[in-house]
Amino acid sequence: MLVAGVDEAGRGPILGPMVFAGVLMKEEDIPELAELGVRDSKLLQPSKRERLAIVILERAVKVSIKVVSPREIDDAKAAGVNLNQLEVCCFAEIINQLNPDVTYVDAADVNPERFSQMIKSNLVIDTELISQHKADYDVLVVSAASILAKVERDRMVNELKRFGDVGSGYCHDPKTISFLKEWVREYGELPSFVRHSWITAKNILNEAKQAILDDFGKNKK
Repeated sequence: MLVAGVDEAGRGPILGPMVFAGVLMKEEDIPELAELGVRDSKLLQPSKRERLAIVILERAVKVSIKVVSPREIDDAKAAGVNLNQLEVCCFAEIINQLNPDVTYVDAADVNPERFSQMIKSNLVIDTELISQHKADYDVLVVSAASILAKVERDRMVNELKRFGDVGSGYCHDPKTISFLKEWVREYGELPSFVRHSWITAKNILNEAKQAILDDFGKNKK
């Protein structure tokens, strides 16, 4: 029997893409993941994740990775598609590609069954779909998917460091916020790799515009 796990990385950050990953494995090969040290990607150091990602790619029957850019996230939101709905579409796309007998997904909805039904409505293949909270922690094949998603997102965020110290990309990271404020001061707009629809991004732009108005007012006096 072929079993798939699907997860994402980068749902919350203001900077960089969301990355979705699916891992398809033979059921009898899954226990080996525990022996290799596979667990929820958030519990692993970056170097460990990178080593495990190589092993997962070697052991998997098939993998599928989908990257959703900040622009695509913004466009989806502008079209009235929220993050949960976007995840549903991306999860379904990956599951359709992998065509597993059984699929485990980490539920983004507070109601796992509702999340499952939404995904099923987008499937063109027949699979037993199991949606649950903390699947990335409790289900090995989902942990494997979480590792691949996290490694790919980290790689893409690291590429952005050529522009400066972008930090982790999260709104609570002072380095990220400082980088964005400095960028807006210099260029008058946010960079293309930022999710412009995030409230933090809008606030940074509004603060910059207000600062310009304040300076203009002072100079006029």
